[in-house]
Amino acid sequence: QVISDFDMTLSRFGCNGRRCPTSHNILDTSRVISEDGKKKLKDLLHYYYPIEIDPHRTLEEKRPLMVEWWTKAHELLVQQKIHKGDIAQIVRESEAMLRDGFKEFFDQLHKNNVPLFIFSAGIGDILEEIIRQANVFYSNVNVVSNYMDFNDDGVLTHFRGPLIHTYNKNNTVLQGTGYFQQLSTRTNIILLGDSMGDLTMADGVPRVENILKIGFLNDKVEERRGKYLDSYDIVLESDETLDVVNGILRYILTE
Repeated sequence: QVISDFDMTLSRFGCNGRRCPTSHNILDTSRVISEDGKKKLKDLLHYYYPIEIDPHRTLEEKRPLMVEWWTKAHELLVQQKIHKGDIAQIVRESEAMLRDGFKEFFDQLHKNNVPLFIFSAGIGDILEEIIRQANVFYSNVNVVSNYMDFNDDGVLTHFRGPLIHTYNKNNTVLQGTGYFQQLSTRTNIILLGDSMGDLTMADGVPRVENILKIGFLNDKVEERRGKYLDSYDIVLESDETLDVVNGILRYILTE
């Protein structure tokens, strides 16, 4: 099975020298957010993002701060009275891009009945829409993420729990989903991530025999290289493609 992060892992980090948006960014900067809301969301990003990627802080220090960030951001979004019907258009108008080679990646997995589990601290409704608009939302794709709940009028009222942030992508938020139990025969895993928090995504898998961890090092490469090389089996620096992953899949699936 393949277990993957979404933002900046399956989606691109940058294009033509510009940063590509994450699923949160897509919503935060869209026309459905007021100017005041945009400013507040940007302030949160500027305060918390450096903490998220600070190699000198411990996970224990970071976790409560990430909960704080996500909670505040979600509360701000709820205040914006976002309409469910606007999501497809918001995604269409955004600069969201999946990595080059995404079609081969999704197609190969689907054709060979390999489950793809996307574990994301982003916004589930947005990232599902990105995959849907790319025409690769196949039956083997399963997503666990932060989903919005709408009232009968289609207006956002809250986010469904449990809250998933960068550093709790593990068993704690999968309790009761039973997803990995159903796949207990899938003991070989390819894990794709772009942060230290993604390394725990396979923690709920029973009886792991082989796990290949591939890390996309997108940002502050020099500063973070050592940590990534210690933690991931393969580290891809500033690579906006899925070429390496596709090559490995081709090799395994045609054995």
